[in-house]
Amino acid sequence: MDQEAVVMDIIVNAGEARSLCFEALAYAKKMQIDEAKSCLTQAKACLNRAHLTQTQLIEADEGEGKVKMTLVMVHAQDHLMTTILAHELATELVVLHELRQTEQGVHHG
Repeated sequence: MDQEAVVMDIIVNAGEARSLCFEALAYAKKMQIDEAKSCLTQAKACLNRAHLTQTQLIEADEGEGKVKMTLVMVHAQDHLMTTILAHELATELVVLHELRQTEQGVHHG
């Protein structure tokens, strides 16, 4: 296992997911809910890839410290964790924007 490639895979996928989460929020603010949800779906796919890579790393370590812990590894894990949280929050905010749009439609329709 090329640890540098594994770390970069986590960072790249988490970074792409984070960008998509913020793109989803931008769409939601403009009440483009379908586009926002599409971004969140794409973000989830990126997160799933990063999480799979992380799982493979954990399995390779076997709980015995076989995988060398580096600052870059910690950085990758930090990216993944914060992006998982960003996705959860963005998902909730898109739902709130969708509810707002529905309520405005009821009040104005």
